[in-house]
Amino acid sequence: MNFSFTDEQLMLKDSVEGFLTENADSGIVRQAMASESGVDENLWQKICAEMYWQAILVPEECGGLGLGLVEAVIVLEQMGRFLTPVPLAAGIQSALALRTLADQPQAHTLLAGLAEGRLLGLAHTAARPSWGASGVGVIANSTGNGWSLSGEARFIATGDLATELLVVAKIDSDLGLFRLAADQTGVALSKMPTMDQTRPMGVLQLHDVTVDPESCLSLDWAEQLEAVLDYSRIALGAEQVGCAQASLDQSVAYVSERVQFGRTIASYQAIKHKAADMMLKVESARSLLYYAACVGDEALTDAASSEDLQEAAAMLASSAGDAAFFCAGTGIQLHGGVGITEEYDIQLYFKRARSMEAYLGRPDEQREVLAAMLLDQGGSHAA
Repeated sequence: MNFSFTDEQLMLKDSVEGFLTENADSGIVRQAMASESGVDENLWQKICAEMYWQAILVPEECGGLGLGLVEAVIVLEQMGRFLTPVPLAAGIQSALALRTLADQPQAHTLLAGLAEGRLLGLAHTAARPSWGASGVGVIANSTGNGWSLSGEARFIATGDLATELLVVAKIDSDLGLFRLAADQTGVALSKMPTMDQTRPMGVLQLHDVTVDPESCLSLDWAEQLEAVLDYSRIALGAEQVGCAQASLDQSVAYVSERVQFGRTIASYQAIKHKAADMMLKVESARSLLYYAACVGDEALTDAASSEDLQEAAAMLASSAGDAAFFCAGTGIQLHGGVGITEEYDIQLYFKRARSMEAYLGRPDEQREVLAAMLLDQGGSHAA
């Protein structure tokens, strides 16, 4: 695949980088860490009002920009570089979930809400390491005139900030998707403790929550859930690549200034080797990122199969997760003893890399997915 950005995509990248350079320095990140929500509300409102990134994957007929996954990845990579403390990735995940519902009027209404900056959480898993259908912990039972939902979902990317939720629930041998208000009777939404305070995660507990038939958006959503998780891994991979790039940039800047034994430590061969290893990790992950984004765009229009999407997402998640954690960890080593202190930003990237590494499946788990796919392909060829 010969990939190159269009002029419009290059303009988008420049505008994102310029906006974040001006509005999202590390001081903003530290303020968000100290806040109760972990989100910079003012920055989020400014993004929604001026940049409209929250609408990037919302179709034009729903008030969005109608762009693709490549454009979303361009934005998210830069946000990973700046550790931007806003819930954009969570909104993109919800938009991707709603786009699987075709022409449903409720989906259009919810997508229009996302375009306006409303927060809509996707609740789909009860506990690691099962991120797909086997990990769903909410059960839906028909009541004759509606549904009753009970169970638990964790790792909700909007934390406890969402006013509405999309809840995945088991229905017999399939999965359903339900729309719930966060303040509905029987719904308890709270925050999980996280290593990175600017990446809020929520816990949803449902106790015999009664919903009407209209709140059921789908009764056969198992395949769609797997696709949405793969799209979400691509979005997460973009942030991980940005995090890895920033760790490399900050480390190179530090070793180029730090003087020891009469010379900058960047001049030592061992330091050069570490920086080169970091760069290789970043560039390998970035190549997989934009390949996966292209496959994701094709899958959104049914031009690529679910197997192609799963393979591309797993390759990216394996590489980008490793790159972010390796570059942040190596960056701390290159900074020496000060690397983990609060005065330096590199420790913020380490926290972000560690928190992202486990979300939606660790790199080693993604390699197991790839191995299983290769073995299946080998078996089918042999047959």
